[in-house]
Amino acid sequence: MNDRLKDRSVRPEPPQASSAAARKVMQGNRGRDTRPELAVRRAAHRRGLRYRVDVQPLPNVRRRADLVFPRERIAVFIDGCYWHGCPEHYKAPSANAAYWSAKIATNVARDQDTNSRLAAAGWRVIRAWEHESAEAVADRLVAARIEVAHEAANLARPAPLHHGQAAQGLRGDSGERRCLEEEGPAPRHHT
Repeated sequence: MNDRLKDRSVRPEPPQASSAAARKVMQGNRGRDTRPELAVRRAAHRRGLRYRVDVQPLPNVRRRADLVFPRERIAVFIDGCYWHGCPEHYKAPSANAAYWSAKIATNVARDQDTNSRLAAAGWRVIRAWEHESAEAVADRLVAARIEVAHEAANLARPAPLHHGQAAQGLRGDSGERRCLEEEGPAPRHHT
C-alpha cells in the first residue's frame, strides 16, 4: 500500500476553521518556497552551492526535500516550527486542540521515518528549523558537502601500509617485499 493511501486511511477529516481569520491564515500556508526556505536557498547560492528544489530524493518514497544535492546524496528539510513541533517554539493551539496535536505528532513521526528511510538508502539528512539563521544553515550545507567529499576520497584511497607490510601487487620480480615510500624505509635488523 503506498504512503498516500495509508496516510488518508488514518488521518481524520480536518475540522472547520474556528474563525474566518483562522481560515484565511491556513489557506495562506505554502507547501514550498516559504520565506525561510527562500532565505536558505539564497544563502546557499551565494556560497556557490547548486541544488535541486522540491524533489523526491527516493523515487519510491513520497516525501519531498526542500533542497537536494543528488550527487552528494544530501537532502535538506527546512521545517516550520509549528508544523513540525519545534521544541523551542511550538505552542499547542487552543481551538481544535485534539486534532492539531495529533496532526503535529503525525508530522514529527513522518519526519523521523523520512530520516531513517533516507539514511538507510545512503543519504545524509539535514533538518533546519525556520527560526535558524539562513547563513548558519548554508554553513552547515557547505560543511556537509565537504564531509561527503572527504568520505568519498577516503573510500577511494587504500589503507596505509605499515613498515614491513607488503601490499598486493607491490612485489618485485625477485619476490622481495617493497614498502611504500610514504611509510619510509623498512626497519633494519641487526645480527
